Amino acid sequence: MSDTPQRPRDEGKLWGMTDAELATRPLSFREDLFAGQTFLVSGGGSGLGRAIAYICCRLGANVMICGRDESRLTETQEGIRRLLGREIATTSMTIRDPDAVKRLMEATYERFGGLHTLVNNGGGQFPQAAIDFSVKGWLAVIDTNLNGTWYMMQAAAQKWREQGKPGNIVNIVANVWRGMPQVAHTCAARAGVVYLSKTVSTEWAPLGIRVNCVSPGSIDSEGLNAYEQPHAEQFRYSNPMRQFGDALDIAQAVVYLSAPTGKFITGDVLVVDGGNNQHGDVWPAGMPDYFKVPGPAKG
Repeated sequence: MSDTPQRPRDEGKLWGMTDAELATRPLSFREDLFAGQTFLVSGGGSGLGRAIAYICCRLGANVMICGRDESRLTETQEGIRRLLGREIATTSMTIRDPDAVKRLMEATYERFGGLHTLVNNGGGQFPQAAIDFSVKGWLAVIDTNLNGTWYMMQAAAQKWREQGKPGNIVNIVANVWRGMPQVAHTCAARAGVVYLSKTVSTEWAPLGIRVNCVSPGSIDSEGLNAYEQPHAEQFRYSNPMRQFGDALDIAQAVVYLSAPTGKFITGDVLVVDGGNNQHGDVWPAGMPDYFKVPGPAKG
């Protein structure tokens, strides 16, 4: 079991770690690990992106975060200033817009003089039976989770090639290996990112660019607020450990791949899921009766 106790969840309590927890929870890496390096984290205003921003700051990195909700970005920025005494940069934009992505890269280089690691965490989905997807709903998820991630990857790689510098990309994906019922759109998009990453990790190896993915399982993060509470609570039973991971599990996986510990890793996926890949099912909208195991016969 995890050394981190599972917090009891009060009625109506939001999912995820507090700013104070992100700022003080013990880490497995030395504080100056990323001193002098710059990280760009998409979706950095909340959830896993916010946790990654906090941890990179705690390890000495310069950090730029981006996302569509400027108020959430500002909350993360102010929390890091108040609790860590560090200043980060923010850019309100959408990764669906390739021109906005290019402007974001320019702003990052202008602010910090370069970029060492891109963390593609931005994305989103909604639970629904695939047979009922609208064209608009399908395209929205594919455009953000796949196309937006690609725009970010390509823009970063082009800047590194232009400057003759190495680079590192970590894409936050999902456990797509056995399919993802009720979120088929994001399964398709994230599977695309996984194999896109494997492909360009080979193409871009001559440029000194490493590309890897982190695949979270059931994580106690703000992303669970998208689901009805009873269904979200059941996520803990989707793995043989029968518990949630937390945002630091994912943030420190990103650190591992971005630090010297990951220098000989590229084109791979680090799965952080409590064993869900081997055992367990996730039903974001609740398990259909068809798949429920009948109880013992009474008589």
